[in-house]
Amino acid sequence: MKITKTKIPDVVMLEPMVFGDERGFFFESYNRKSFEAIGLGREFVQDNHSHSARNVLRGLHYQLGQPQGKLIRVVAGAIWDVAVDIRRSSATFGQWVAEELTAENKRMFWIPEGFAHGFVVTSDWADVLYKATDFYAPASERSLLWNDPQLGIGWPLSGEPILSGKDRAGLPLSQADVFE
Repeated sequence: MKITKTKIPDVVMLEPMVFGDERGFFFESYNRKSFEAIGLGREFVQDNHSHSARNVLRGLHYQLGQPQGKLIRVVAGAIWDVAVDIRRSSATFGQWVAEELTAENKRMFWIPEGFAHGFVVTSDWADVLYKATDFYAPASERSLLWNDPQLGIGWPLSGEPILSGKDRAGLPLSQADVFE
């Protein structure tokens, strides 16, 4: 597996070894021993699947009381995936990184605990799978404002984003509860 650190070193891009032939392809998307060997040993307790249309923007979500690390991948379509460092004690607090994840490139994005996460669908539709290190806890969930000028995220939208009420009501970083 190829590991590429982003400008925020705790967030990494993972590219699995893909074995393909005339029948299709095979790759190992997760192996606990392999992940432990590269320093990403975490216990995943929940798998999630999101299906969304073009311009659906989900995020920027995080859980304060039960923080979740997330291993994101796309099995159909394409997304632009974003991680925002919201650990006040971090040298990269308030910074973000983004990567394109597609069914074709098979890349995976590791977003550790202490980050807000969101994505926008850039294909007609996308199926996104992600593993989480803690369970969904609605009482702990928070949302950053997707278009917070302080963050300055340049979302690759082709028109207005399609947002949930929760995401419309996200708070700017300056007003949000964050990790110490």
